[in-house]
Amino acid sequence: MMKLAKRNWNNLPMFMPLFEDFNRELLNWGNSNYSSTSTTVPAVNIKENGDDFEVEVAAPGMARDDFKVTLDGNLLTISSTKEEKHEEQQDNYTRREFSYQSFQRSFELQKDVVDQENIEARYENGMLKLTIPKKEEAKRKEPRTIPIS
Repeated sequence: MMKLAKRNWNNLPMFMPLFEDFNRELLNWGNSNYSSTSTTVPAVNIKENGDDFEVEVAAPGMARDDFKVTLDGNLLTISSTKEEKHEEQQDNYTRREFSYQSFQRSFELQKDVVDQENIEARYENGMLKLTIPKKEEAKRKEPRTIPIS
C-alpha cells in the first residue's frame, strides 16, 4: 500500500521534467500554499505509480462544476472560480455580502512519458483527483536477467 507524502521533488531528477513550474514554484512544498499575492492556493499531492501519476488537489467546500481542467499542448492547468453573493433586506437596511475565490495551477507534462489522450479527472469528498496514465514505453518494467555469454 502506497502513502501520499509531501516530498522535495528537486531530489528526484527523473520526476522534475514531467511537472515543471510555470508561474511560481508550484512543487516547492516550503511555500506554505501561498501565492505571490499572499493568497492561499489548494495543496497538491502528486504520486507516481507504475502505470500512472495521481494528482490530488485539496479543495473542500467546492463543487465539481467549480473546476476547469485544460490541456493546451503539454500544459495541464487546473483552475477554479467560485463566486457567492448574499443579500438580506429588512425594513430600513440592505446587507450585501460578496465572496470570490479563484486559483490556477499549471504543470508541464512530458509528451514522451504521459498518455495525454486518456487523462481522467473526478471530484469526490473535497478532493479533485486526476489520473495521468503513462505511455506503455514509460511504465516501469519488471527487472530482467541479462544472460552473460
